[in-house]
Amino acid sequence: MSKEQPSKDASSSTSVQLHSLREDYRRHTLSKADVGESPFVQFEKWMAEACQAGVPEPNAMILATVDPTGAPSTRTVLLKGLERDRFIFFTNYRSRKGQELAKNPHASVTFLWKELERQVSIRGTVKKSSREASKDYFHSRPYGSQISAIASTQSSTVASRKLLEMRYKELMSQYPEGGEPVPLPENWGGFELAPSAIEFWQGRPSRLHDRILYSLNSNNLWKIERLCP
Repeated sequence: MSKEQPSKDASSSTSVQLHSLREDYRRHTLSKADVGESPFVQFEKWMAEACQAGVPEPNAMILATVDPTGAPSTRTVLLKGLERDRFIFFTNYRSRKGQELAKNPHASVTFLWKELERQVSIRGTVKKSSREASKDYFHSRPYGSQISAIASTQSSTVASRKLLEMRYKELMSQYPEGGEPVPLPENWGGFELAPSAIEFWQGRPSRLHDRILYSLNSNNLWKIERLCP
């Protein structure tokens, strides 16, 4: 049984003065002359620089979806491929995000590379990866992660952590490491995001940030524009 906790006044529960937290960004600049004709080349360049700078989990991205009523939800997922101009990630298709994407394939993702004072926001539509591609990636994951994908009915309620761990151990016995390959669950696989717009954001002093937007035009060509910060 869940227990409701009494609400507290946020102002009385913390001594942090949120309104006074701020930084002035000065590391880099970004102009239309700096970027290439393809947003994918620009993304790969910034991703490589994030990796070289030692940004923790540079492939972490915030994925936003909406439910049938139009209510949004977000969560962090990991980018696992950029192929055929598609951004690829994997998940449980029966999770909240999987079900929402099945009903409404429009989505957006955001990468934040705070160490470089950079952000990339991408909007587009998704489709499921092929089962073969999902299977190849699934079996490239660590053994424990494969077992977890079967043990967890993602986004559903569970009575206790103990029950989840018991299920995990049962599956380890059923599919011992080094034995037959762990089967790819029917409800697990990839999504491929085909972008219609990609924005590159570079922090600048006094909040006069640089924003370069790539958007697909009616001829399926990328239009490049500068946006006000």
